[in-house]
Amino acid sequence: MKTQWAFILGIIFSIVIAVFAVMNVNSVQVNYLFGTGQWPLILIILFSALLGAAISGVIAMIKSVALHRKLNDQLKDINAKEIQIAMQQNEIAALQKETRPEDGQEE
Repeated sequence: MKTQWAFILGIIFSIVIAVFAVMNVNSVQVNYLFGTGQWPLILIILFSALLGAAISGVIAMIKSVALHRKLNDQLKDINAKEIQIAMQQNEIAALQKETRPEDGQEE
C-alpha cells in the first residue's frame, strides 16, 4: 500500500511539473561555469526535475545496497550463532548422559 501511494504521489508531482514547465516556454539566459547561453525555460525545469529524481534514485539505491549488505552480515552472524548453540546443546546432552545413572542401576 505504501508503494502505491508513493507511485500516485510521484505521478501527481510529475503532472504538476509538466504543467508548470509547459506554462514557461520563454527563453532565458543560463550562466555556466565557462560561459552563458539561451535555453527555453521548459527544458531547464524538466532537466532540473530529472536531475533531482536521478540523484534521489542513486541515493536510494546506495542506501538499499548498504542495508542489504548489513542484512547479509547479520544473517551470517545468526547462522554462526545457531551452529554454536547447536554444538553447545550437544555438549550439554553428552555431559548429562555421563552424569546420569543408567536405567536399572541405583546409587
